[in-house]
Amino acid sequence: MHRLLLSGLITIITASATFAQQADHYTAMSNTAMSITGDVWLDDFSIKFENGETLEFSDLVADHFNANGRSVPASVYRVKEPADPELQNGNQLCGSGDVTFVASWADGSETTAIAVFTGKRAPRSSSEMCALYTYEDPK
Repeated sequence: MHRLLLSGLITIITASATFAQQADHYTAMSNTAMSITGDVWLDDFSIKFENGETLEFSDLVADHFNANGRSVPASVYRVKEPADPELQNGNQLCGSGDVTFVASWADGSETTAIAVFTGKRAPRSSSEMCALYTYEDPK
């Protein structure tokens, strides 16, 4: 019985380590990203900020988004437990309420934009965001 429990525990730890390695590391590029979020690690399950705070996603709600007046391929995630975490230098991710959705899309050559939202409905455009951060794509 102990071997079975130990085997199950090892499987869970291994899966957790594998999950942690799958998140892509994005380097803060914009002034807002450098001063508020720092670097981030993003995958289909969560976004982790440089200070260790994390927002988990419950589901992907859209794969396209209207950024600056044009439709772009994007990932729009619903936040599992809405929050406005305190990040670098006491700054909050949004500053005007709990973040309910996170969207990311390619914003040029080798850069990614990540926007955060506080609404109850999935955002359809960048005009609804409370903050925008820009990062260098993983190398």
